[in-house]
Amino acid sequence: MKPHLYIGADHAGWEYKETLKTDLIAQGFEVTDLGNAHLVEDDDYPDFSYAVAQRVATDPLARGILLCANAQGVSIVANKVKGIRAATGFDEQVAQTSRTDDDSNVLCLPARHLSKQEVLKITTLWLQTDFSGEERHLRRLQKLSEIESHIYPL
Repeated sequence: MKPHLYIGADHAGWEYKETLKTDLIAQGFEVTDLGNAHLVEDDDYPDFSYAVAQRVATDPLARGILLCANAQGVSIVANKVKGIRAATGFDEQVAQTSRTDDDSNVLCLPARHLSKQEVLKITTLWLQTDFSGEERHLRRLQKLSEIESHIYPL
């Protein structure tokens, strides 16, 4: 079963978001676009990042995809939401290991540093990659959960 996808981008990633959305729908994914609906040159990435992160956090089977100029802003915002493990995917290997090792549920893409073709390849690989479930990765995710819940020992 394919995960439901929530996607969002600011002006820097808007064009790539539109291309990616079309490609993902063609692959059979259900995609909800949380903005921006049209290109707005002075929009703010926190609006779209937070919307995507909130939706993904409420559905453990969903995944999110965010785009901005360098992917850092959207990643920072998304990671403020409890339960989100947003990772920047600046190449295929990084995106893949963010799934196998970190069980990332939001992929953040740097639109000004990748081609459309690279964005499509990275996203497809990320979506096809499962979490390894290895004990060491589970242990680390448990620690992340404890940090989010403010119970991690100092």
